[in-house]
Amino acid sequence: MNHDRSRRNFLRSGALAATAISCGGAISAAAQNYALEGQATGIKLGLASYTFRNFTRAQLITYMKQLNLTALNAKDVKDHLPMDPTQEATAVADYTAAGIQLHALGAIYFPKDEDDDIRSKFDYCKRASVSVIVAGDPAPETLPRIEKFVKEYDIRFAIHNHGPEDKIWHSPLDVLKAVGTMDPRMGCCIDVGHCMRAGVNPVDAIHAVGPRLFNMHMKDLANATAKDSQVAVGEGLMPVRGIFEALVAIKYKGFVDLEYEIHADDPMPGVSYSFAYMRGVLAGMGYQKQM
Repeated sequence: MNHDRSRRNFLRSGALAATAISCGGAISAAAQNYALEGQATGIKLGLASYTFRNFTRAQLITYMKQLNLTALNAKDVKDHLPMDPTQEATAVADYTAAGIQLHALGAIYFPKDEDDDIRSKFDYCKRASVSVIVAGDPAPETLPRIEKFVKEYDIRFAIHNHGPEDKIWHSPLDVLKAVGTMDPRMGCCIDVGHCMRAGVNPVDAIHAVGPRLFNMHMKDLANATAKDSQVAVGEGLMPVRGIFEALVAIKYKGFVDLEYEIHADDPMPGVSYSFAYMRGVLAGMGYQKQM
């Protein structure tokens, strides 16, 4: 990992983040799509609902409004998006009424190599009208069966890397080895923090995965090898600008979802700073919020 480069990116972008924070209300102003003038797409920012795992759906919606954020990667935690079809329908209606777009669900776990179990998860995602499943720790032997459902439902399957503690999916490169010859809708959700802790530069991983990158979990670390060193985005070693540049280079069309896993009982200060920092980096790259 090139920590000097990471630190330079951090220092270059810090002033931008500070400017965003100092402007009235700007600390909570983060929308989902940033592009260069004349371009239709660029970087899309979203939120992983696990960030607010200790809060109800109603509270999550309130926080997203405060963040001026409309893109959500939802998880079956608290009442964010229950697996029960009736309860799920109510949740989807609540998000729709609030102007929130569900673009991915997860992490969803696939512990069984059985059609009924796998189909129930794909039905769950189909009911929510999302195009991406973020999958946690599927066993390699289940992937051929899962691939059949990917083809049937036309939903992309993004395996989430969980770092050096994971028995199988240490980094996105492990995912790529497993799905590289499968249907092109079989791919990866890069968690940049776990990727860094596995000793793989997230920028290099993005380029390696390329078109099989379907979702991204953004976070930052003060120590490149310590899971418990997570900090707000912009306060650590993560090469945020390099990550955005790599996503632009591969023409990534998915979302960059903040997954802030610390301070679970009071996440908003870190979440707000993280979005302000990312907006500052994007502004420094010439990207502006698209209305």
